[in-house]
Amino acid sequence: MVEPDVLVIGGGPAGMAAATEVARAGYMVQLVEQRDTLGGAIYRQPIAGVERSCHTAQMRARWQAILNRFSQARIPVHHNSVFLGVDGDGVVLLDNRRTGHIEQRRPRGVIIACGAVEKVLPRPGWHLPGVSTAGGLQVMMKETGRAPEGNILLAGSGPLLIAVAAQMARLGNPPVAIVEAGDPLQQVGPSFAMLPHLSLLREAVGYLAHIYARRIPWIRAASLVAIEPNETVLLATLRRNDGRSQTIEADRIGLHDGIRPNDFGLPPEVTDSPSGPFVLRAGDCREALGAFAADADGRRAGQAAVTILSGKGTAANIFKTINRARKAQDTLSALFAPSDQSSVFNQLQDETVLCRCEGKTIGDLRQLCDREDLLSGREVKHNGRFAMGACQGRFCAENAAALMAELNPGDRAATAQDLTGRRWPLRPVSIAALTGANSTPHDNN
Repeated sequence: MVEPDVLVIGGGPAGMAAATEVARAGYMVQLVEQRDTLGGAIYRQPIAGVERSCHTAQMRARWQAILNRFSQARIPVHHNSVFLGVDGDGVVLLDNRRTGHIEQRRPRGVIIACGAVEKVLPRPGWHLPGVSTAGGLQVMMKETGRAPEGNILLAGSGPLLIAVAAQMARLGNPPVAIVEAGDPLQQVGPSFAMLPHLSLLREAVGYLAHIYARRIPWIRAASLVAIEPNETVLLATLRRNDGRSQTIEADRIGLHDGIRPNDFGLPPEVTDSPSGPFVLRAGDCREALGAFAADADGRRAGQAAVTILSGKGTAANIFKTINRARKAQDTLSALFAPSDQSSVFNQLQDETVLCRCEGKTIGDLRQLCDREDLLSGREVKHNGRFAMGACQGRFCAENAAALMAELNPGDRAATAQDLTGRRWPLRPVSIAALTGANSTPHDNN
């Protein structure tokens, strides 16, 4: 098998755009996608036999344009394959989930485009069955064409809550309420700052129209502070900024507190490595700027790869599009900024679960940090088993590091990477598959 010049990891809009740019320049490129369809989370495709129902007309048009350009480039795609990392010899390792074998690649360059992950802040009861992320509910709707059943409560902060609520309403089961920590209707300055971003505004207005048409309660300047099981339902306790409390019954709860780059354990960007491939990042895993910027940043990364391979600069200038998306995201952050700016972690009781895999609590971490000889993030990991569970810190490391920084403000601020480290494999893989890597041929199917 001829090795590709560039291997692109991730079949979302950023990865597809990056691969297209490299192929158009005449270089051999292959794309690796862990699912059996392209589109990523943004343009998640429905399962066989289900009609696409959650995407707006704008989204469908954007997806079709990305897909048409990619299809015309005739780029080989390796589905159901998971990127494990780059080893010490510069070999890229992939876990082919179809064959159960580890495959090796020796490309000249790697572009990683593995998207974003949702941020969810810890709350009492957030680990209970029936509690998931709002984005997870959205992906389910995109795949199945059906809204989740029962009474659904959406809570946290950010425009995604509005989008999910509108999509649920369109599919026939609007949520019982949206609980928003900020109050966008009171943010006059950021509201006017959104006027130059007409595409985002049109999409937001469409979502809000569904919410008001179905009379979905939009409870602003309020936080979901506790979740308790009660026989067959969940009791969600809300606290408004004026001090009032309210309890809502729900069958399921979708939480969302923003997004961040999915950069867990990824190799750093390297453009001049003598012993291995150059590594670039594209899309939300580089900087979480959303759907509108993913395609543009993918093209930027593809052009950067061509520059490295050819030694010549590229003519296209797409940084203006990326900068506009960055300003839009900054404005959205200001628009949905929580009204209560006090620390989330200081208000949590010691028994609140922080690390769901290991069942470690806020109190466990406070006890570890209440020492004269302050522990490093690595020592907290090994002494307290934070970031030691099945997810290896993908979900708890950010929150644990934030609480450590608050508990020890005079010390060097802890980071998530202090707990997780940087290593491969990025995902669990069988020992049998790893030991057979050297003798496993490439799979071209």
